[in-house]
Amino acid sequence: MRRCGASWQDRHVTPDVDARLRELVSMRKVRDRIDRDYAKPLDVEALAAGVHLSAGHLSRRFRETYGESPYSYLMTRRIERAMALLRRGDRSVTEVCFEVGCSSLGTFSSRFTELVGVPPSVYRERAAHVDGIPVFQAKQVTRPIRNREAPPRDAHLA
Repeated sequence: MRRCGASWQDRHVTPDVDARLRELVSMRKVRDRIDRDYAKPLDVEALAAGVHLSAGHLSRRFRETYGESPYSYLMTRRIERAMALLRRGDRSVTEVCFEVGCSSLGTFSSRFTELVGVPPSVYRERAAHVDGIPVFQAKQVTRPIRNREAPPRDAHLA
């Protein structure tokens, strides 16, 4: 007895679909590398070489796939990690900056402020006064916001 419609085994992947799937796999590899190696010196050229693409092509495809550039995604990962380190309170802002892979304290502070809404020193100070919140909840509540959607500078952590 034959059913109506093709089963998944009978479907053929067209060259366009196959190419798009390979591209998505490449973009996932780049994103996974950023997630894993965020503290290492990474640039678009190095990321692109890892998936055999040009830097321009990688940037365009990554933005189409994830809605932001590879550099923006990398900086968001670094800021997320910096937030966790600053909440611990045992490192200075400068130490955290270099530990998460940033080479410029100015760029780190600017990007942190843009994503979080307060400078890293203010965040560290305020986080020290937040007691009784489990780490997993603090991480969710304080997650950086991408695409310049941070609340006004006078926003509070809690």
